[in-house]
Amino acid sequence: MELTATRFEIEGRVATIWLHRPHRHNAWTGRMHSEYRWILDELDHTPEVRAVVVTGTPPAFCVGGDSAALAGHAERGGYDPGLSADIARPGYGVRPEFDADFAFQYAMRFPIIAAVNGACAGVGLAVALFADLRFGAADAKCTTAAPKLGLPAEYAMSWVLPRLIGITRAADLLLSGRVFTPAATAEWGIWNGVAGSADETLLAAQQYARRLATEVGQHALQTTKHQIYTDVLRSDVGAAIMDSQRLLGEAMTTAEYREGVAALRERRPPQH
Repeated sequence: MELTATRFEIEGRVATIWLHRPHRHNAWTGRMHSEYRWILDELDHTPEVRAVVVTGTPPAFCVGGDSAALAGHAERGGYDPGLSADIARPGYGVRPEFDADFAFQYAMRFPIIAAVNGACAGVGLAVALFADLRFGAADAKCTTAAPKLGLPAEYAMSWVLPRLIGITRAADLLLSGRVFTPAATAEWGIWNGVAGSADETLLAAQQYARRLATEVGQHALQTTKHQIYTDVLRSDVGAAIMDSQRLLGEAMTTAEYREGVAALRERRPPQH
């Protein structure tokens, strides 16, 4: 696919994706959506990639839906995502619940880390919230945006935000659509780290990604990621315990586990 609204690069075991319409502050379009999914699908089939960072080409992360596209929805009297029938489907088939946007990020084999380096609104915020980890620039202006446009919570932010920060704080952000910053919400549970600048935010996310890509067993990483989101969906703690015991037994048969134990006994970093 020719990329016109995104770009990406792979360095070692870490891939970085940029939402790339800087002249529009990376406003989201159907084309960007298609490219984003295509890139993730490509990376999913690139075995050397073990972690992915998603960010925006400065000065923004993503300011939400492009205003021209939003006007088009208003004129048509309905929503058109602008996606073709043959769009890439990364992560599909793991669980039916994760086949929707942007829950498919939960089903990917690698962790996705959002580096919110600037303004982040609407669908851009949804992309970040459905990442596994998030780093934010202290002064990045973020908003759910929807209520000020006369819209309900979009892309299941009404599902994910209460799980990250609790109902009271989620209601604040979802009902008001007010602007908030990572600095002001550093202790809320949205952010894994808050950095002083856009560049420092991307660097922090990439450094964390490299740790996951080099210091952690990859089978363990993928399995644990799937456990987290599977267990978020179910209410049966006994089933979670039984699954964890089964997975533990399976993991203990792997070379990855044998290397981890050997490294522990020899007091050295594991070679994963």
